[in-house]
Amino acid sequence: MEQSSSQGVGSTVAAARLSLELLGGFRLTRPDGAGVDLAASGERVLAFVALHGRPVRRCVVAGSLWPESSETRSSGSLRSTLWRISESARCAVDASGPNLRLTSGVAVDVDQLVEIAHDLGHGIAPPDAVSLIERFEHDLLPDWYDEWIILHRERWRQIRLHALESLADVLRRAGDCAIAAEAGLAALRADPLRETAHRVLIQTYLSEGNRPEALRQYHAYEMAMRDELGLAPSSEIAALAGVAPAR
Repeated sequence: MEQSSSQGVGSTVAAARLSLELLGGFRLTRPDGAGVDLAASGERVLAFVALHGRPVRRCVVAGSLWPESSETRSSGSLRSTLWRISESARCAVDASGPNLRLTSGVAVDVDQLVEIAHDLGHGIAPPDAVSLIERFEHDLLPDWYDEWIILHRERWRQIRLHALESLADVLRRAGDCAIAAEAGLAALRADPLRETAHRVLIQTYLSEGNRPEALRQYHAYEMAMRDELGLAPSSEIAALAGVAPAR
């Protein structure tokens, strides 16, 4: 018991020196920017635990990451992977009990951006909007095809889209229409048929007195909807653009 307690203190100190990036690809770094090399299984354990955002039972982690193995074998694979993680990234994971969690000092980029997205939803402007737009454009672990990632990836997609739209709205209200348009366009790059993103752009163009640009944006959306889905834009966005809704 005393040994576990000692490891717990050390884990917090060691983990405070680590940053975990999951957007755009997996990367674990130390404060000096040096990357920490992990086996693929170690990367997946860290990502799985980080994305759950709460302690996860060992059996859930093992069963999800080694679904084709028996319970005994998957548990053994997990134990082996945790040992290798501790060798490369000392005590990044608290494995002292039946549950696994990241130790408190590990900084996760997804968690940081989710907090920013929450602030944006409440109208709180960020200090550096341009760099923030770029960060929100990254996909979650884009080169991974594990089944368990699908729901996390969709959750992140929704968070980023709402965040970019909220950022555009906050900037527009503050009179920074140029950067607001960049945020709206970033949302459209992630989902070209998203009506709320088109609305944000149209509102931005109208706010800066650029009605021709607003009309071009509406007609681009109208054409995309017709070509891709065989549908007409809603009457709400038509009214925003000041045109008669399509019949």
